[in-house]
Amino acid sequence: MQKTDSTFKRLLFILLTCSAFTLPAYADNLQPGQPAPLFQLPSQDGSKISLAARQGKGWTVLYFYPKAGTPGCTTQACAFRDAIKLIRDQNAEIYGISTDEVKDLQAFHQQHKLTFSLLSDQDAKVSEAYGVKMPILNMAKRWTFIVDPNLTIRRIDDDVDPALDAKRVAEMLKQLQADTN
Repeated sequence: MQKTDSTFKRLLFILLTCSAFTLPAYADNLQPGQPAPLFQLPSQDGSKISLAARQGKGWTVLYFYPKAGTPGCTTQACAFRDAIKLIRDQNAEIYGISTDEVKDLQAFHQQHKLTFSLLSDQDAKVSEAYGVKMPILNMAKRWTFIVDPNLTIRRIDDDVDPALDAKRVAEMLKQLQADTN
């Protein structure tokens, strides 16, 4: 009986661990055309960044990622760094959001010479509000949101390729801005 109980616990642990990576996160309440959930988070330099302060100041790109310093997250951050001029030329600003601590974001930001802010959502409340928090784990899934100057969500991408996200965002910003003019 004890061996069966131990095997069951091991299988349950494996199932729960794997499900955190395979179960989809759902932003059931968030759809394009709805207001973006407001937040204020610390950036890598300790300053507070408020989404509300972006109202009327251009487009906002929020990209959620699991963990600073991992291969996919590094690829994505460096792609945004390299495409920053294309995106800012379209009156948009980029913010990377993860559940990492500020000190970890600061090291990641400096190491890769990033030219945009990384935000610390340590308690995962913003990740939850956007529907991207992984089940069980205190990490965000890799999703990207494009928010217009009125703080309305215009695009949600839940199928993000870290290497191509920045290029997709630049193209989508052009398309969205053309559609609103």
